[in-house]
Amino acid sequence: MEFAFAWWVWAGFGLLLAILEIVVPAAIFLGFALGAGVVAILLAIGGAAAVGGTLGWMLVIFASVSLVAWLILRYVFRLRVGGQVKVWKTDIND
Repeated sequence: MEFAFAWWVWAGFGLLLAILEIVVPAAIFLGFALGAGVVAILLAIGGAAAVGGTLGWMLVIFASVSLVAWLILRYVFRLRVGGQVKVWKTDIND
């Protein structure tokens, strides 16, 4: 499981999730991609000690950051009152 502590593995995983967000219209993978990106940055800057030194703590950081990022993204890109579809009541030619 030594590869789990390589920053480039987490960066690749985050990039894969970001690409999956573009391809699949689910609006959920971007939060996970941001979580993997944060773990990759922590590993690149401080090594395994920056994420607690164990795989468990690394997964806790990944899950926590992913949840917070997903909640923020959900708030920012939420549906406005009345939905997203514009319903026209009049015709431009009237």
